[in-house]
Amino acid sequence: MTTKMEEKKNHPEEYRVIQESAIYIQESQEFMLLMMKYKCAIKEVRTKLEVLNEDFSVRHKRNPIERISSRIKTPGSIVEKLRRNHWPISADSIYENLHDVAGVRVICSFVDDIYRIAEVLLKQDDIRLIRKKDYITYPKENGYRSLHLIVEIPIFLADHKEYMQVEVQIRTIAMDFWASLEHKFRYKKDIANVNDMEARLKKCAEESARLDLEMQAINQEIEQVYPAMTSGLKSVYKKER
Repeated sequence: MTTKMEEKKNHPEEYRVIQESAIYIQESQEFMLLMMKYKCAIKEVRTKLEVLNEDFSVRHKRNPIERISSRIKTPGSIVEKLRRNHWPISADSIYENLHDVAGVRVICSFVDDIYRIAEVLLKQDDIRLIRKKDYITYPKENGYRSLHLIVEIPIFLADHKEYMQVEVQIRTIAMDFWASLEHKFRYKKDIANVNDMEARLKKCAEESARLDLEMQAINQEIEQVYPAMTSGLKSVYKKER
């Protein structure tokens, strides 16, 4: 496995061009306007998720969402991805080709919550699902698990409405902890026992997945014993009367 640091060391000229291009687009008016739109789209998605969590808290006595975070890709990461795919380096190219410039990460308590949150979010009439990748049912080869949604959401500017794409990643606490550790490993250099580390990380992913399912089973048993206290989210699908 080649880390980002190794790529930078082995291809210094390419990284110099990427950084120069990143500085150029970062200073352009078109780029700044596009990033503003992505930031607005993130605010819209976060608000929807926060409202859902508040609704569940009041009506069902628990929060399925533990926390929400968000980010905008850095100019360097944007340029690197455009160059890697041989796409033009421009604001129009970013908008047309990149689907993960704006990202929202949702951390849930249990695996069931992931799919419930995704379902109620996608039922909203101003959300368009562009792409869905279920890495929980079908984990990546390295053990990575998460539910990825690319959605389009409208933002309302001074004189028009525009749809922007946001990548929403939904995962459990255990999945997020594993992903953070794997990310740290992937970006570190001078790791001697890479193959052994990869195998151990994959084993940890499998054990974390089993832990998620066991914790979920325990929670379901608790809900059955104390339905009035921990009603869960299942009733959200029943028609209100």
